[in-house]
Amino acid sequence: MSSAQAPDPVLPIGLEHLTAEIRLTEPCYDSDAATLVWAERHGADFKLVCRRRGERSDRDIATDRLVKTRVFYGGGLFTVSNGDVYFVGDGDRVCRQPLAGGEGVDLTPAHGAPAAPAVSRDGRWLVYVHTDGRTDRLAIVDTEGDLWPQSLVDGADFYMQPTWHPRGKQIAWVEWNTPNMAWDGCRLVLGTLRQPRGGAPVIDERRIIAGDQDTCVFQPCFSPDGKWLAYASDEGGHSQLWLHDLASSERRCLTPDNEGDVATPGWIQGLSVMAFSADSQRIHYTRSLDGGRRAFSVELSNAAVEPVSALSEYTDVTHLASAPRGNEIVVVASSSVIPARVVTVRKSKAHVEARSSSESLKANDLSVGQPLRWSSAQGDPVHGLLFPAVGVDGPSPVLVSIHGGPTSQDHLCFDIETQYWTSRGWSVMCVNHRGSTGYGRHYMAALRGQWGVLDVEDTVSGARHLIDAGIADPHRIVLMGGSAGGYTVLRTLTLHPGLFRAAICRYGISSLFGLARTTHKFEAHYTDLLVGSLPHAADLFRERSPIYAADAIRDPVALFQGDEDDVVTKDQSDDIVASLRARGVQHEYHVYEGEGHGWRRPETKEAYIRSVESFLEQHVLYS
Repeated sequence: MSSAQAPDPVLPIGLEHLTAEIRLTEPCYDSDAATLVWAERHGADFKLVCRRRGERSDRDIATDRLVKTRVFYGGGLFTVSNGDVYFVGDGDRVCRQPLAGGEGVDLTPAHGAPAAPAVSRDGRWLVYVHTDGRTDRLAIVDTEGDLWPQSLVDGADFYMQPTWHPRGKQIAWVEWNTPNMAWDGCRLVLGTLRQPRGGAPVIDERRIIAGDQDTCVFQPCFSPDGKWLAYASDEGGHSQLWLHDLASSERRCLTPDNEGDVATPGWIQGLSVMAFSADSQRIHYTRSLDGGRRAFSVELSNAAVEPVSALSEYTDVTHLASAPRGNEIVVVASSSVIPARVVTVRKSKAHVEARSSSESLKANDLSVGQPLRWSSAQGDPVHGLLFPAVGVDGPSPVLVSIHGGPTSQDHLCFDIETQYWTSRGWSVMCVNHRGSTGYGRHYMAALRGQWGVLDVEDTVSGARHLIDAGIADPHRIVLMGGSAGGYTVLRTLTLHPGLFRAAICRYGISSLFGLARTTHKFEAHYTDLLVGSLPHAADLFRERSPIYAADAIRDPVALFQGDEDDVVTKDQSDDIVASLRARGVQHEYHVYEGEGHGWRRPETKEAYIRSVESFLEQHVLYS
């Protein structure tokens, strides 16, 4: 026997790791450049945490309100300025709270839903996104709460990412109109402000800087010296960094390599992909690359690009912000085997400021993800990710996972649920089907008019690719997806019965008619570009709605639904379950009270995983 020590056996990840997972998001600096603030989600709730340089421990920012917004597009949950944090509270108000403690102040009334608070450099005014469910606008209020909020900009269907010029005389934002989503086509607008006597600033002039019906722009960002306005635009095929000279109106692309995407789809709060250095000489940014997201820096003078080498061990770098002094940046960073961390980079070295609860897991218990590429039936490239089963030689059972959106992307990041399955002998394949982001505008736009067709084709060809490569056990392949991914699951089951052993469907869309009729304003016209507009596309809606072909489903399927989901309403799952029940198809149906579009409560996550595991044992592993 060799004297070398045998490797430790792989230990399955426990449910306690899933339910205790902390989500770290939106790190940013206060004006002193020495205080960091970020948000942590524990279960269903966010809390704000701060740390001043030199302090050994984090400090919760005590508030009498939960940090929460009902607007999941538009910008961030909070911002920090001059010792105060401004956040959206659970009473649909924008609040100001001193970082040092003390009583908070409500700046806005409980009317509609706010998001994306942005404070002027002098700390006097706050601009934010506001919607009442019918009309969206940019609103403005003073930071003392003495004045009633005023409408600053309206007329477009949606707004996001308002930001102030450092001198406070201009403001930039992104706006768009239906049927477009933000990633289909939008406008970057620059507004000039005028200060009336005794009142809040008003827009005196506005000018479109970039973007149109067929071009996506993202995250306007002013340089600290006030000379430049940077943004991301996909006008060249991939989303690149662009620089607009505010004095001459000349603009140029800083990253013309046409590789990867800088922008990400504006689904969630607090997305930040770029930040100027404090001296305005360079821009730090992130971009999609090789299935992950990496950090880079580009010099304005010569467009020289360098990777941020201090972050090289991380394959998913997000939520980038820079310090107002020095050359320090902060990000949320992870890899497939490194749980998410808040990381600062100063003097070319990385410093971990906050860690997830999953840091206790051993590296050899985790699956190292890798990018995948295969060809569609038409010969087009299709992308995905593979997380191999840990400790398994030869073909393994496979979970084929389809992301939501469908305009979204799975990254090479740390995902505790994926690791839960790989530690139990399952490989997980994430399908970034045509229509996903991160691979250029052409790849994303391929799904226009083809939802329910190309996503299904790519899911099927991806599963067959794993079989041909000897990775998947062809008799133990399971479909899994939620929301739009759940739609692809149901649609695939109707078109390819018997190809997959079973399926897991979370809040999946069964009727495109129902989706168009009941979903919220943000997605009300989403299907217009993905399928077609009603009533002209009624035949297509019927053809591609799984409920009208449910008689073809014969594979076991487990369905999961929140009873308060206002994106994909409960009747979508009820109807498909009624069809399965009437025909005696093996199925399970789990409805979680008080849950919406995704699981937030730890007890729900635990119940969901236990149910899925039992279902897979019964219908796949031991049948």
